[in-house]
Amino acid sequence: MSINEEYDGAHFHETTFTDQNGELKTTKIPVVQELARHGLMNHFPKRFIALPPPPQEHRHASVVSNCTVTPPVIDIAKLQLDDSRGSELQRLAMAAKEWGVFLIKNHGVEDMVLDDVRYVVKGFFGLSFEEKKANVGSYKSVDNMGYGKNFVKSEDQPLDWIDRLTMKAAPVDDATNGLFVWPKKPANFRQAVEKYVEKSRKVLDGLLQDLAESLSLDKNAFLQQFDPKQSEIKVRVNYYPPCPRPDLAIGIMPHSDASSLTLLLEFGTTGALQVYNDMGNWVTLQFPDDNNLLVNIGDLLEIMSNGVLKSPWHRVRTQLDAERFSLVYFYNPPARSEIEPVVGGVSMEEIYKKVVVEDYVSNYYKISPTASKEAIMYARVK
Repeated sequence: MSINEEYDGAHFHETTFTDQNGELKTTKIPVVQELARHGLMNHFPKRFIALPPPPQEHRHASVVSNCTVTPPVIDIAKLQLDDSRGSELQRLAMAAKEWGVFLIKNHGVEDMVLDDVRYVVKGFFGLSFEEKKANVGSYKSVDNMGYGKNFVKSEDQPLDWIDRLTMKAAPVDDATNGLFVWPKKPANFRQAVEKYVEKSRKVLDGLLQDLAESLSLDKNAFLQQFDPKQSEIKVRVNYYPPCPRPDLAIGIMPHSDASSLTLLLEFGTTGALQVYNDMGNWVTLQFPDDNNLLVNIGDLLEIMSNGVLKSPWHRVRTQLDAERFSLVYFYNPPARSEIEPVVGGVSMEEIYKKVVVEDYVSNYYKISPTASKEAIMYARVK
């Protein structure tokens, strides 16, 4: 059966990859939004089968973890008050060390800013496939800036049930920003997202200081690695349409983030993001408030903290009758900067070595996806 016969005229993204023989290949990736929109008339595409099939009697069930939890919620307002800062810093340290992920409230990003982002994201994915392709570019590279897919390494790997749009928001003078890949529709898309980036960056800078202080470090121990003009910010919009076989497909394969901090705004529906805990179980995270933001410790901050802070292994499950959006904000030091563990006051034995940020990220892209937290081994002391 040819790829066109299998997908009955579906729309495709194209992406390139280097095969095991070092040859550059181009492959077509079905657009899951279009598959969901038009329906899967014959069978579920085998390229999206990532999970073992369940028993026959459960094949139509929406498979998610039975354990649903609310991650720790950190009150940013309490971190700014002398009488509550100490206790909230202790809660922050616990969340970052034991969970690697936490929610923040009273963060100062106005509801209007969040509402504008939700509006333009939904507006973009409400366009036809032809309109989306016509008004945003794509690099067709491993970063896959623009509208398309990334982390595709072969013709036979299981694919995520997701459509993505990725932009680089900083540094603004980066040569790779020449294409910009900012959608022209909705007309205020870039304005809304950049306002969110501007407001959120202040929150993340403050959290980097708070995290350092929570570990009894100088407050600038982490933030000093960042530069107002050269630090990198990538913004990725993830769209997960309803999936007819959530028992077989997965939204995003398990992974950690190649970032220092990741900030996530989730909307549409919840109950899909899962974190792997110390007990060896996947737990589903729930958000008690729509305007809470989720903060995720990335690999680079795990390296800078010498392993005290943990970048969590996480994934996204598909859902039968619901769509989900997330706006994911990856915050990194400048690409050519070197990061290394901050050991004073934390640990005298270095677990990680000094690495160049872009070298770490390049290796991460090269080997992802992986079945375990393999990428960070690049920075481990031998």
